[in-house]
Amino acid sequence: MSKLRGGGVLPPKPDFIQLIKGLLGGFLGILVLSYLSQTTEYPWLMAPFGATCVILFAVPASPLAQPRNVIGGHLLATAVGIITLYTLGNALIVMSLSVGIAIMLMQLLRVVHPPAGANPLVIFLAGQEAVGFDFLFTPVLMGSVALVVIASFINNMGKENRWPIYWYGFTRRK
Repeated sequence: MSKLRGGGVLPPKPDFIQLIKGLLGGFLGILVLSYLSQTTEYPWLMAPFGATCVILFAVPASPLAQPRNVIGGHLLATAVGIITLYTLGNALIVMSLSVGIAIMLMQLLRVVHPPAGANPLVIFLAGQEAVGFDFLFTPVLMGSVALVVIASFINNMGKENRWPIYWYGFTRRK
């Protein structure tokens, strides 16, 4: 039980600019995806994208906020959810297994993005009638790419800001 005691130091408070970037990024990210959903009549929005906005705009330097992780994590976890739903059925144990497999594969392929862990749940809760393989394209691929594009603008506001830290896994040379 002594391990659960904590005692660490809180992270520093964000400055005003970072708070505004969080507000603006989350607002624009969800607004753009909502608008695209309405105008194109394709689903561009899903609940895990709200959590993706938190990571992209509140902790943009995190490995979890890099484009490789955002796009790759969402695609991989969604593919796992769809494949397990269609091959193994819509049972609680299969849904649980698909989340575990998605986490394991995100770790293995180094595309961990925590909001993507919810994608198999979204798929299983919607069911085969509502989700097919086209779900990988919209909302998953198109929505995650749109959020990365918005993050590219928001997170690079100001001279000293450089985002992303990496795209494909190679670190940037100074």
